[in-house]
Amino acid sequence: MAENLVIVESPAKAKTIEGFLGKDFVVKSSYGHVRDLAKANNGVMIEKNFEPLYEISEDKEKVISELTKLSKKAKTVWLATDEDREGEAISWHLAEVLGLKDSSTKRIVFHEITKDAILNAIENPRKIDKHLVDAQQARRILDRLVGFELSPILWRKVKPSLSAGRVQSVAVRLIVERERDIEAFKVESFYKVVAHFIVKDKNGNVSILKAELDKKFKTEKEASAFLEKQKNAVFTIESLEKKPATRKPSAPFTTSTLQQEASRKLGFAVATTMSIAQKLYESGKITYMRTDSVNLSEQALANAAKEIKTNYGGEYHQKRQYQTKSSSAQEAHEAIRPTSFNRSVISGSPGEQRLYELIWKRAIASQMADAKLERTIVKVNSSNASEKFVATGEVIIFDGFLKVYMESTDDDNEEENDSLLPPMSVGQKLTYDSITATQRFTQPPARFTEASLVKKLEELGIGRPSTYAPTISTILKRGYVVKEERQGKERAYNVLELKADKLKTIPKTEITGAEKNKIYPTDTGVVVNDFLVEYFGNILDYNFTAEIEKEFDEIAEGKMKWNKMIADFYKPFHKNVENTIEKSERATGERVLGKDPKTKRKVIVRLGRFGPMAEIVAEKESDSPLYSSLKKGQRLETITLEEALELFKLPRQMGEYKGKEIVINNGRFGPYIKYGDEYISLPKEEDPVSIDLDSIKSIIDGPRLPRTLGAFQGQDVVINKGRFGPYIKYGAEFISLPKGEDPLEIELETVIEILKKPRLPRNVGEYDGQEVIIAKGRFGPYIKYGQLFVALKKTDDPFEVSLERLIELIEEKKSGGSVKANSGAAKKSKASKASAKKETKTKEKASVKKKAAAKKKSPAVKKKAASSVKKKSTSKARKK
Repeated sequence: MAENLVIVESPAKAKTIEGFLGKDFVVKSSYGHVRDLAKANNGVMIEKNFEPLYEISEDKEKVISELTKLSKKAKTVWLATDEDREGEAISWHLAEVLGLKDSSTKRIVFHEITKDAILNAIENPRKIDKHLVDAQQARRILDRLVGFELSPILWRKVKPSLSAGRVQSVAVRLIVERERDIEAFKVESFYKVVAHFIVKDKNGNVSILKAELDKKFKTEKEASAFLEKQKNAVFTIESLEKKPATRKPSAPFTTSTLQQEASRKLGFAVATTMSIAQKLYESGKITYMRTDSVNLSEQALANAAKEIKTNYGGEYHQKRQYQTKSSSAQEAHEAIRPTSFNRSVISGSPGEQRLYELIWKRAIASQMADAKLERTIVKVNSSNASEKFVATGEVIIFDGFLKVYMESTDDDNEEENDSLLPPMSVGQKLTYDSITATQRFTQPPARFTEASLVKKLEELGIGRPSTYAPTISTILKRGYVVKEERQGKERAYNVLELKADKLKTIPKTEITGAEKNKIYPTDTGVVVNDFLVEYFGNILDYNFTAEIEKEFDEIAEGKMKWNKMIADFYKPFHKNVENTIEKSERATGERVLGKDPKTKRKVIVRLGRFGPMAEIVAEKESDSPLYSSLKKGQRLETITLEEALELFKLPRQMGEYKGKEIVINNGRFGPYIKYGDEYISLPKEEDPVSIDLDSIKSIIDGPRLPRTLGAFQGQDVVINKGRFGPYIKYGAEFISLPKGEDPLEIELETVIEILKKPRLPRNVGEYDGQEVIIAKGRFGPYIKYGQLFVALKKTDDPFEVSLERLIELIEEKKSGGSVKANSGAAKKSKASKASAKKETKTKEKASVKKKAAAKKKSPAVKKKAASSVKKKSTSKARKK
């Protein structure tokens, strides 16, 4: 057995490192975090100075068991997780869970996975940095407290299944406010004048000089008057100025700049960039990809210099050391760069190759010479105007870093680069070929892309390199924002053209407002944002959120105690939570649009349980409200009365077919066909207002739901479709149809096989006069016991688990304790305490022996349940 055990957080990283170490080392992976905050009591004991209550993740039981065995046999355990706060926390949790001794445990860090870096780390171990651990722990606890206290308020006041988070909610606010800025923007037109002059050289050769007037006109009348004056004007080159110019390369990538540039140049989503970068890092091709530093090591600078001089020549090299703007850039000490500069291309997936090439080019270019240019500015005078025509040109004298790399921008309206100008001289007379005044329009603020949102978050100091990608993924997943392409609208504009002293107006059209991969807020996102801003404005304040990040940095530096920082935040926050629950009204984003001309009833739009909707309100007891879902692209804040009334141009009487009347109508769940006594959902791609009779007949005659397949054991078997997809109705039961089964094609025999399998809900028995039922929820199986709901552990089979085990879980939930997994593996943790000890009032520390588990059971169920209980490590953080 090897004397040295090295633990990293990923199998790919383990495989790479193992190749660098000898037979005395075995390298194993923890597969990420091994513990997290327990779900019971939010995982935080607020009354005990916010001590966290940790539990081993259920999917890590086998991993911990293996690592425990290996660590006991090894003389030295090397904790080689990533060098940032998350990595430091993983190392600390491993030390706690495995019960590692300080004397035989060494912490090593490296920012690249190369043989030299690994061997150097082995030669220079250190202790676990508890300040970094505290900073990660503070972030985790604070985010848990905010999420667990805000989310239930949203369930009550807005809509079920919503969530809120300290950083994600601020990101949504940015997007909502940007959308409102765009909607409030008043577009104004103006006229831009451009002249094309004919330039002749000494040999009679003709070139065209394009020059723009240094004034824009507000109206067509002004532009037309200017052009009229130019009919008999004399045009002369007034000045010709040449200036040297330089361009400097950008710094090598940080996490955020890599995400931004990969989005612009490669079209990668932020999460895609980080996933690919992780693979490149773990395979030893690039340095650590979560960093806000732009520094390069002296060795890296030397290697880059060698590569540049070899391939491009000494004149292309210029050593540079960039300064990091962020004061918090101190966890990782290098920018993102290749581990080997002499490898410009790699093998791998196309995505890996493209991202690596981008990183290589940016890092190499950062150490190259400035590009030298000559910029020429020409001013042309008109004898009939005080304004000047200006032309600019640019020529590259020495390409420098541009030989390798040019940075992209987020400017959607970026114009083409200046070009080379023809030979000219001051005082030279010119004639015009054409002069045009083109109607242009002011542009509203640009919607966020993933790249520009990351840039904005970084500018505001919100989040850190490790949080940008998860934040964007979360708000997309929650449905608060969407990322999509939207078609533009046709817009008319005029071009006034002066040619051969004749002025004419040319009407033209263009497509404006087309968007690609832009982020839009949904109505749900808007309503949730407005509610949180109204009642928790400080949490969503940009400066406040940035200050919180600075406090995390201070904890990491040892300048602030983590639990004091949490306490200062939590007391006023929790008081606000209690006040909001008591005093706030339900938030629906309701807008009154006006009156329906036919019924004289009020028309409103609001966020309903199933999404944004329009409603003709029932104002009398005899009235029935009318509902209609909003169409895609319609928003609560911008929809007009006329647009809303269009949604109610139903029901439509379509005539008869096979002796039954056909009516198209709209309900709370969307448009449908009423065919006699049948109700048939209209396919999403069909418009209920414009669909024709032939299309409706095809739907009626085609396969559709519900389908009655026959009977099984005396009860009808029906296939139908509901809010959550197709399902089987069997007597009083509703069973989701397995994925991959076509509800229009599935046969009775297949459904019978499904019905024969065990399924939920399962009535297991009774306890204290109430049924104990296992049901299936959105997040997995759970126990329903009266009004109590208890999550079933992944180690408990919902179809095999016994009543005794369920009673044990119920009692643990009642006591507010941390329920132990039904696993045979005993877990050891020096800091472990059982939260359920409050009932027995014992002050003894938790033991990993089975008898301790039996002691923790309440008297009512101790004898029945103790035999089935196995220890699952639940631990409070060890006090510093």
